[in-house]
Amino acid sequence: MTNFVLKGNILYSKNKDEINFFENSYLVCQEGLSKGVYENLPDEYKDYELIDYSGKIIMPGLVDLHIHAPQYNFRGCGMDLELLDWLNTYTFVSEAKFKDTNYARKSYERFVDYIRKGPNTRSVIFASLHVESTIILMDLLEKSGLVSFVGKVNMDRNGGVDLEEADADFSAKATLDWLNATKNKYENTYPILTPRFIPSCTDELLKKLQKIKDDYKLPIQSHLSENLGEIQWVKELIPESKFYGDAYDMFDLFGKTNKTVMAHCVYSKEDEQKLIKDNGVFIAHCPDSNTNLTSGIAPAGKYLREGQKIGLGSDVAGGSHASIFKAMADAIKVSKLRYRLLDDSIKALSLEEAFYMGTLGGGEFFGKVGSFDKDYEFDAIVIDDRRFLEEDYFSLIQRLERIIYLSEDRDVIGKFVRGKKLF
Repeated sequence: MTNFVLKGNILYSKNKDEINFFENSYLVCQEGLSKGVYENLPDEYKDYELIDYSGKIIMPGLVDLHIHAPQYNFRGCGMDLELLDWLNTYTFVSEAKFKDTNYARKSYERFVDYIRKGPNTRSVIFASLHVESTIILMDLLEKSGLVSFVGKVNMDRNGGVDLEEADADFSAKATLDWLNATKNKYENTYPILTPRFIPSCTDELLKKLQKIKDDYKLPIQSHLSENLGEIQWVKELIPESKFYGDAYDMFDLFGKTNKTVMAHCVYSKEDEQKLIKDNGVFIAHCPDSNTNLTSGIAPAGKYLREGQKIGLGSDVAGGSHASIFKAMADAIKVSKLRYRLLDDSIKALSLEEAFYMGTLGGGEFFGKVGSFDKDYEFDAIVIDDRRFLEEDYFSLIQRLERIIYLSEDRDVIGKFVRGKKLF
């Protein structure tokens, strides 16, 4: 099915401040691309298959800019710990198990099934440092029909005896083995260079990753200014860096020519913010994780309104749930706390802004994604929100707000990615 029409209540971001709403209208898919929304279906599309979702909500698929697939197994654990203690107590112990490919396959099958059933259609994913297990994850994601970037993690220091590559040469060779084993293998699953964070990578490894990035023209993902202890540690490890982001930039792993996403940016000061913007780095705002691990509240509203490229991340398992609907609600809630308790110069996020970040804002990392404007890739989800409506009338924007705050994966009754129906 490549050419078809969806009928229902259609909505998508016009920009960061406005949402387009179309009641009882038609959304056209042609060869995997959107051909726009129409109140009356044009004659040229009258022969396309019509899928009738009258009364339901149709919106772009949601985009998760930051999630850790091997952490799915211990969601909800260690939420009384801060980042560095949590990593050592739970994360590194759990990720070390992915050396066992049988364990990895069982875990990743559950993870991919979980994502496939929910509202997210695209994800930027950390795997573990294990080549074979990372390939298993990519195989499963490709089979699922979802679109994703997946990274084999690099870490040659500070991972402990069970989760640390022998040295920079070993890590670089493993990365090349992974890239060569997956080259031209997938249609919807792409590699992304993944230095875990500065404390996990020696200078020698970062230099080698720079060369791999250039040779293979890879995008990059990592973490930035998430936690105060982490920031201080980076300064101790690379004392010549001006700030955390500069430590990446010294090795040309911070945007400019290669698409880059950095998770968190809770404590990015003005000089770091300027470098992020100048280099076109995407920010993955992860409000649930930043709350759970007592990291803080990123000034997401400031970033968005000043023109930063910004989307949302679930950051499982720092975050408890993968649904970017939850990330939208959490982003709004924590921005209110930041406004009230910390800095009243930054207004709380609006519903429109949070929805934008979870669709069009994050979607830009993938290209023309996150909208139903003409020639955007056709990613759509259908939400059955009848159980929220009760006896009262709700406008489409009210229904959207209730979906963001109340919905569960079971409310997603239709899912399309690049024009292909998943269910």
